[in-house]
Amino acid sequence: MITIHNYFDKVQHVDLQSLPEALRKGHDFVSRATSNGVSWDTYHASEAIKKTIDTYFEKLTAFVGKGKAGKSHSKNTEQKEHSGSRKQKAVEPAHSKPKSKPDLFQPSMVERIPDELRFIRRFVNLNGRPKSKDDILRFVNSLQKAILEKRVRKTSPHVEHIRFIQDKLIEAYNNMGKTITISLKPETFEALKKAANDEKVMSSVNFIKRYINLNGKLGMKEKARLLLGQINRAYEQGKINDRDPYVVEMHEIKKNLENFLSEKTAKFLEIEKSTLNGLEGIINGCSCQNLNGFDGEGTYETAGTKPLVMNSMDFANMRFNTLGLKGKWLQLIGDPSTNFSIMVYGKPKMGKSYLCVDFAGYLARTHGKVLYVAREEGLDKTLQDKLNDKDVKHPNLYVASTIPASLAFYDFIFLDSVNRLGLKPDDLNRLRAMYPEKSFVFVFQTTKEGKFKGANTFQHDVDSVIEVPEKGKAVQYGRFNAGGEISIF
Repeated sequence: MITIHNYFDKVQHVDLQSLPEALRKGHDFVSRATSNGVSWDTYHASEAIKKTIDTYFEKLTAFVGKGKAGKSHSKNTEQKEHSGSRKQKAVEPAHSKPKSKPDLFQPSMVERIPDELRFIRRFVNLNGRPKSKDDILRFVNSLQKAILEKRVRKTSPHVEHIRFIQDKLIEAYNNMGKTITISLKPETFEALKKAANDEKVMSSVNFIKRYINLNGKLGMKEKARLLLGQINRAYEQGKINDRDPYVVEMHEIKKNLENFLSEKTAKFLEIEKSTLNGLEGIINGCSCQNLNGFDGEGTYETAGTKPLVMNSMDFANMRFNTLGLKGKWLQLIGDPSTNFSIMVYGKPKMGKSYLCVDFAGYLARTHGKVLYVAREEGLDKTLQDKLNDKDVKHPNLYVASTIPASLAFYDFIFLDSVNRLGLKPDDLNRLRAMYPEKSFVFVFQTTKEGKFKGANTFQHDVDSVIEVPEKGKAVQYGRFNAGGEISIF
């Protein structure tokens, strides 16, 4: 039986990637609620959280008890169901829903409204209203910039709506005088309006935004009292419940608001820095899609302002923004871009984890916030010894046994190892696409022959490949400093 006393020991032997989605979310929930097993105070303090976690433990115990067959069946069933529902959504025409019950439509609840839906809403609001030529031009430019920056993608389920809007705006601009009134057919207006309302921000996320806005400001007692009352009513009305992905954060918010209101001497609401960063990561999510890589006079800072075609003379004179590694790391890796990706592999006990821990400590001391996901060893004495041996502990260095829900807080992410985390090349590429401004170091296990486990094509997708061919030696093959090598210990 899995309990709070043995959970993090038991889960070390569970392939999390093989679990059904509901159980994977359960694991993420426990990790967040307990800070990866550091404290169970929230579990004991909240009956709702305790009930959610206990239910998850029961289901996970039953699932693991089925053995390999149970895992395979559950995983395949989930994939089939997911695939089937996705296919249905893609081909189901809008008019196929029962016309007699239009009020049954329920929007998807999300952390942030996607940019394409924001543009659709903006376009719907133009209907029947006179607009100037400058108004239309600004709309066209902002839409095309979002497409160029890939904030609006071809894979979006609303891509046809976006194409229609773009064509309509360009047509209006080319044929208009000083002003124009865009008039949509009733059926077109309704279809766009329905699409615009396809997703809605979760109540918990809206409360988190308002809570953050109170931080550090004087005279916020009344607003804090109003916010706490609205949160309590949301619980009573079922808008926030045990299934909400941010119920842990809401519990902490309620507790902090109550403490702030009960302390008469407290002049302002204070949110701990680490908590604040985590909350900001929730509301910002993956919305930051600007690409780093350019800096200096006459250069371009984002992909949105970079021309599609450049003269070779201009391009040759551009200065790319690099990280500025020094010492042995410059000797090994060279001077990579600010959003580099590195693959590290080597046989067990050769020193690859020592190398990565040492590098993580250097980055934390000199370049920003670092997350080291130690799935290979977990948060145990072995990792502690490596941190102490290399003397790399630092306020900017964080460790975890699993990948947290959001990586927005960190500048550099180490995944040790990719194989134990159950990640495939597509998963790693998806992570990099979600966080294009972050740097990643991927650690791979090897076969008996010393070759890394996984698809051979992945080594071509990273900037550098570091091999640990023998004990205590690292050799780098990459685009920044091919052939660089150092001693690990």
